[in-house]
Amino acid sequence: MPQFKNIVILTGAGLSAESGLGTFRDVDGIWTKYDLNEVATPEGFAANPKKVHDFYNARRRGVKAAKPNAAHHALAKLEKEFDGKTLLVTQNIDRLLERAGAENIIHMHGELLKALCRTCGGRHIWEDDMSTESQCIECYDNGSVRPDVVWFGEMPYEMERIMEALEACDLFISIGTSGTVYPAAGFVAEALHAGAHTVELNLEPSEGVSLFNETIHGPATEIVPAYIETLLNKK
Repeated sequence: MPQFKNIVILTGAGLSAESGLGTFRDVDGIWTKYDLNEVATPEGFAANPKKVHDFYNARRRGVKAAKPNAAHHALAKLEKEFDGKTLLVTQNIDRLLERAGAENIIHMHGELLKALCRTCGGRHIWEDDMSTESQCIECYDNGSVRPDVVWFGEMPYEMERIMEALEACDLFISIGTSGTVYPAAGFVAEALHAGAHTVELNLEPSEGVSLFNETIHGPATEIVPAYIETLLNKK
């Protein structure tokens, strides 16, 4: 394995699945039980905000009860012990990477334990249930809040910073992603174009598996720690 200096890691729902947080697109995933147009779009929220709040209140309770698994801890270890740069770009709206000790993280799809004010645009920690009566704790207008989650049809956060990181990386690792949701599904192509070595760590082959130089498939709690140890032992 060559020496790397600049790593970008994309993580998806498969990273947190073994912590008890359901994935979205599996046979028994969340989107088989809910209509995403009703609970994960601005239009759905406008039509029935109570239903959307109830959906995310249930997700919020699940996130609070979950604990980081071995894969989260392995990524936090890599960040601390790797000699070069490491950036974690996560599609997950939980905070399990932070709770494992990782710090350099971009939550491109937002964070479930935060509120977004619909009036002032401010974001702040929100760990309790949210309702149509909930108000911004910072806004002078006491604006109403919504989950600080990027819905379908909305632009993911910090895309400019992510693209700059992909252009500069020499190793790109995709962990626990389906390879079907853009723009994240296109990150491997961007990294390849920049000359990076690309690695897929996933339970099963993703839609974009052919774009990876290296693929390892299996449970995240097994293959992620093993791969991270290999990286750290090559420094």
